[in-house]
Amino acid sequence: MPTSLDQLCIDTLRTLAIDTIQAARSGHPGLPLGAAPMAYVLWQRHLRHDPAASDWPDRDRFVLSAGHGSALLYALLHSSGYRLELDDLRAFRQLGSRTPGHPEQGWTDGVEATTGPLGQGAASSVGMAIAERMLAHLFNRPGHEIVGHHSYALVSDGDLMEGVTAEAASLAGHLGLGKLIWLYDDNRITIDGDTSLAFAGEDVAARFAAYGWHVVRVEDGDRDIDAIDAAISAARAERKRPSIILIRTTIGFGSPNRANTPKVHGSPLGDEELQRTKQALGWTEAAPLAVPEAARTHFAAATERGRAAHARWRDDFESWSKEHPDLALMWDDMRNGRIPDGVEELLPHAAPGAAIATRKASRDTLNALAAHIPWLAGGSADLAASVLTRLEGEADFDAATGAGRNLHFGIREHAMGAIANGIALHGGMRPYVGTFLVFSDYMRPALRLAAMGGLPVIYLWSHDSIGLGEDGPTHQPVEQLASLRALPGLTVIRPADATETAAAWQLALARREGPTALILSRQALPVLAGASPEGVGRGAYVLSDAPETPRALLLATGSEVSLARDAQVRLAERGSAARVVSMPSWELFEAQDEAYRRAVLAPEIELKVAIEAGVSQGWRRWVGERGVVLGLDRFGTSAPGAEAMAALGFSVERVAREVEARV
Repeated sequence: MPTSLDQLCIDTLRTLAIDTIQAARSGHPGLPLGAAPMAYVLWQRHLRHDPAASDWPDRDRFVLSAGHGSALLYALLHSSGYRLELDDLRAFRQLGSRTPGHPEQGWTDGVEATTGPLGQGAASSVGMAIAERMLAHLFNRPGHEIVGHHSYALVSDGDLMEGVTAEAASLAGHLGLGKLIWLYDDNRITIDGDTSLAFAGEDVAARFAAYGWHVVRVEDGDRDIDAIDAAISAARAERKRPSIILIRTTIGFGSPNRANTPKVHGSPLGDEELQRTKQALGWTEAAPLAVPEAARTHFAAATERGRAAHARWRDDFESWSKEHPDLALMWDDMRNGRIPDGVEELLPHAAPGAAIATRKASRDTLNALAAHIPWLAGGSADLAASVLTRLEGEADFDAATGAGRNLHFGIREHAMGAIANGIALHGGMRPYVGTFLVFSDYMRPALRLAAMGGLPVIYLWSHDSIGLGEDGPTHQPVEQLASLRALPGLTVIRPADATETAAAWQLALARREGPTALILSRQALPVLAGASPEGVGRGAYVLSDAPETPRALLLATGSEVSLARDAQVRLAERGSAARVVSMPSWELFEAQDEAYRRAVLAPEIELKVAIEAGVSQGWRRWVGERGVVLGLDRFGTSAPGAEAMAALGFSVERVAREVEARV
């Protein structure tokens, strides 16, 4: 049971959280009141971290997957000595504050992951555990454990109901991620009421045991901190399976009128109930946001242990660096995202006139790069043979040893996206993941968080249009490109040929401030004379100009660029000159200065024709109201790819007719 000092610290966390929420008149007090004991035990007795160096590579990771309980995390961070002051807690949920309504990685010191959409943090912690294992294999040597830490997540009933959590937990159990530990706040209350409304028939312990997890129970998570401590110790000792600790708690513990009810989940207690709750807890501090000196001193003791662990690690790292200078150089390159010198010269080059699918060009480029970038790793959702994500000569990932860079996610697209986020959040390994473009929809919540958090995940989405053919409209993406371009922070690149694909890969690796999507074709595309790696970097460029003043500008992406080039030739034969612009990336082109954009799009050319086998939404921005958009504002059809393209209007003759009708 808690000692008086333990209880003081737990109640300090509780009252900091509810005072923070009350000051904002907004927030979720239920979880902080109920989960404070488990959070206290983890942070005070087990979590290895150094608030003075929140980017220490070998720190334990803690993810609050139940991000609505952010006030508890902020109380932990403040009490532990992170750069979060009481004034920051007073500014909870206010404009520009360092304490936003849900945790945001990169915004608040000590926050490891942006969470709030339930399940995302839990799944991301799986990625963190994978990254730890991979890096341990890369860098640890006898006598030197440079990488050796745990990944923890605090998950809620809602997290465990989400499908993405099921996907991620299933994969984690299959892999045997023994350094992954989830603390389940089993309070059995959601916004609508008791979990019996929709979750009564589920035996969580049996479910996770079936996934291959180590399962531990704590029956009294409100008071029995020794049992919580023992459960975490048992989980840390288990190295062959991930662990979940089911901790039975009372949501809103201490609140006389709201505890164990939905009312305490997402609304401030109110002034009167807040005071009653403090009285029930035996809290004697009159001022809000009080941290008694004894509690502050006790929290600081855990901080000192973390600093000492960090100091020992630094000493070991220095010794390791001297013994293994080659690994030290690799570590430095990895941490700074440097691509080794000379890699560009080893990239595959295809001669104009050859025909190669951009998914195959991506495979060749990926393997050439990965041979010299050991921290590049990834895989696909059961489509390695189609999206061509496999690293040749590399083993499949083995969690026991950390060896192998090929990840098999199974048919779990959503978890794949969230796990990739976790790998990127962890730092070190650079993740790429792949599936068909149409299934990017399954990844959308994880993709949104990657863009919001500026995570450098690389997405390989192939089978990019009706050109994939016989699988028909269920598998033929038409709205996905427009949807992805609407997402702030995501750079979308749809290369026209093998040359542009190699350039797109280099850009994706160099880009560390956000995710990048490479949109790839199933069908072979001709390698184009005039294709420019530099032009890809600028988002759009003149691929082929007319020898005389052009009367039309043909603007295209991906497989439709060669169509535009063929149409240019046909128009020239009929006496109409046209310019062809390849526009692989709207986002990169938008970032160019106005002079360059005008030079490419040539305002003096009145007729602009956009050609893309997807919905026309957004193209008016580039062609103007008098321009023409040859898009596809309907679903596709099942037929061989070339036939489907022609039947739905993507033919040389149609492009020529549309131009000639207007010139």
